[in-house]
Amino acid sequence: MRTLAAGCLGLLLLMTAQIAVATPPSHAVVFIYHRFGDPRYPSTNVRLDQFDAQLDWLAENGYQVWSLPKIVSRLEQGKPIPDHVVAITVDDAYQSVYDKAWPRMRARGWPLTVFVSTGAVDAHLPDFMSWDEMREMARSGVTFGNHSVDHAHLAFHRPGESDMQWADRVRRDILDAQTRLQRELGPDTNTSPRLFAYPYGEYDSVLAQMVTGLGYTAFGQESGALAEPLDPRALPRYPVNEHYGDLATFALKAASLPMPVKTVTPWNPLVQDTNPPRMEVTLEAGKVPPERLHCYLNGPATPVVWLDEARTRFAVQGSEPMSAGRARYNCTARVAGRYYWYSHMWLLPP
Repeated sequence: MRTLAAGCLGLLLLMTAQIAVATPPSHAVVFIYHRFGDPRYPSTNVRLDQFDAQLDWLAENGYQVWSLPKIVSRLEQGKPIPDHVVAITVDDAYQSVYDKAWPRMRARGWPLTVFVSTGAVDAHLPDFMSWDEMREMARSGVTFGNHSVDHAHLAFHRPGESDMQWADRVRRDILDAQTRLQRELGPDTNTSPRLFAYPYGEYDSVLAQMVTGLGYTAFGQESGALAEPLDPRALPRYPVNEHYGDLATFALKAASLPMPVKTVTPWNPLVQDTNPPRMEVTLEAGKVPPERLHCYLNGPATPVVWLDEARTRFAVQGSEPMSAGRARYNCTARVAGRYYWYSHMWLLPP
């Protein structure tokens, strides 16, 4: 049995005792990993001692690990999901998934979903799994999803590229990846439902519309729990790496609840006219105590401005312009020892 520091153990026991929200909504938490036990890339790697501790914690605290297709299908059909259900997903198909993550999941009988960038696999790059290894995993029940061929910044046009040229290129990148997955892993690979993960977690409303129009349920890299009604354009997953892999943080996220968001304006993550962007959110009434709601922009707190007397509508806007790339507003509210959590990505072209 792994020995935890007394302070960390006390925190976890207290937190577990507080997890008693009456009748939580049907929901599930999805985690995203990339590399395992590969210290060369700390921003996308989780140490093996961290991963082992996380898996032990899930088992010891009564969590169920479900496959991602099962969770998506249940929520799409309005079927209930018990409290404390999580899914483990991995992007890119690095070699450490086969060597280190999959044996640990297989030993527990837990499902795994891997989103594959097929171009890197076809190029036989040394850091990536082979099709033979993935076929072995697929035979044991591992799900494989679409992560495009080239792992490019799909939301952005290339220099001189027209809207039509962009759309043709991106559509071909997605469809070609699906063809390779089905050819190598079988025609039934990831068809019910068909899953897609945006490279770098980047998307805008046009790309999201294309992806869902092709029949995919899509995932980004925002924080938060899944709940019905599902918005298939960009579902949340909690990223895990060395810097955000401590057990207390992992436990808080595993126990989190979906923020009861009714509407978000603008939904489109692409920053266009106003930088920093202003986001307006409408919440379901009576679920989130207004005084417990806090929002942050990439770390620093951002003031919450309530827009109605009932305090169901609020706005947040950062104080400084965003730099090119990705940024996020994170809003949380602690209720009965658990956190309602909502994250919204913003994307600023280079």
